[in-house]
Amino acid sequence: MKIKLRYIYEEVDRYGKSRIYFRAKGKTGRILMPHPSSPEFAAGYAAALAGLQRPAPKTQMPPTPLPLQMNTLRWLCSAYTASPEFRQLDSGTQRVRRQIIEHCLREPIAPGAAELFSDFPVDRITPKAIRVLRDRKAEFPEAGNGRVKALRQVFAWGLEAQPDLLTTNPARDVPYLKPKETGGFHSWAIEEVHQFEDTHPIGSRARLAFALLLYTGQRRSDVVRLGRQHVRDGWLRFTQHKGRKRKPITLEIPIRPELGDIIDASPTGDLTFLVNEFGRPFTDAGFGNRFRKWCDEAGLSGCSAHGLRKAAAARLAEAGASDREIMAVTGHRTAKEVDRYTRAARQRVLAGAAMARFGGPFSRT
Repeated sequence: MKIKLRYIYEEVDRYGKSRIYFRAKGKTGRILMPHPSSPEFAAGYAAALAGLQRPAPKTQMPPTPLPLQMNTLRWLCSAYTASPEFRQLDSGTQRVRRQIIEHCLREPIAPGAAELFSDFPVDRITPKAIRVLRDRKAEFPEAGNGRVKALRQVFAWGLEAQPDLLTTNPARDVPYLKPKETGGFHSWAIEEVHQFEDTHPIGSRARLAFALLLYTGQRRSDVVRLGRQHVRDGWLRFTQHKGRKRKPITLEIPIRPELGDIIDASPTGDLTFLVNEFGRPFTDAGFGNRFRKWCDEAGLSGCSAHGLRKAAAARLAEAGASDREIMAVTGHRTAKEVDRYTRAARQRVLAGAAMARFGGPFSRT
């Protein structure tokens, strides 16, 4: 007997008995069916076909958003984040600032209170209220200062966009918390540099990434974008990624022979020196995760990509480079920013110079 129905096939067992099965292509398992001549076959076949049909997803209407109450802090923040001024910020800055603003809006006005800062009328917000939001992050001063900074920008925009509603910027009068003296990112010691180099030989992606960070003094957001198109007569010429839309900084840095040799010995991409295992440029976050893994493989759990930028600045300071010279490499705008990177290195240099003048032993005459 020839079976021509879809998904139905006949199988004869070792005893010569014919059996009818239903089995769909790509599906596991099969269903034993009644004989096609029996009245039960049609119902069984229909049921088997119905079993292949995926239930249609239930369509859910999106929740109706609550009406945005005018002249509240949420209303002002929503208008700010929809403004052209906000959209001109880097995507990373936008994301972080949105998160900070949203956390502020969800804070209760008082501990245990039902009313949130989001519902607070903007014309009644005082520096005291901003201080409350700041101080709730007192254990993490940088987070508290981030709240003040974000709200300063919101109200600064509001003063221009809503002059009839706002007359002052309450966040402007709230000082930043004093940050904890942590020293920031760990600056690589020479022994740690050698340990990484011993683990990752020249020709590996890890060593190329390491060299680009160390011998350019740039951030990870820059080294993942550097490529041969940026090379001119032995110099790298590029615009730093951070702040490129508001205050772009274009740098020209000579390529050190050590870096040039490593680039020539390493596989690189078409548009970027660094590529991932799929041959594509790294994302900032993806590179950070990968470099973390490379450091861990070298037994350097306390080291980071940004620590190499700090180490490069410190190395220049130890060699006697001035603040202006270091700024020309790192792209920092002020000597104060450079000082955070080079303070320890300069102390060592100054102490060495001072003790060299100490002279010999004290005379007894």
